[in-house]
Amino acid sequence: MSKKSFVLGVALASTALFGCATMAQDRPYVDIGWHHGNLKNAQENIVAAFQYIQLAQRDNDGQLGGHAARAKELLTQANEELRLAADVANAEGR
Repeated sequence: MSKKSFVLGVALASTALFGCATMAQDRPYVDIGWHHGNLKNAQENIVAAFQYIQLAQRDNDGQLGGHAARAKELLTQANEELRLAADVANAEGR
């Protein structure tokens, strides 16, 4: 096996592992760098919104009809989509 093939294999395995770890996350987090400033800012706002929802759940003893929990799920999904958008931009050299 050539060194180039080995490095490519390690890179692909790392990407797959990172993708699985990201999808398994139960809360959004910022993982987009400054190169994609608007996407990074959007992720930061998602994280903040998620935290405010957690505070609302705590303050209301979790009695929000499941809507706050659903909003958190959607924020997590939006966060993942932003990461994918940054990945596409990176792959296309932007």
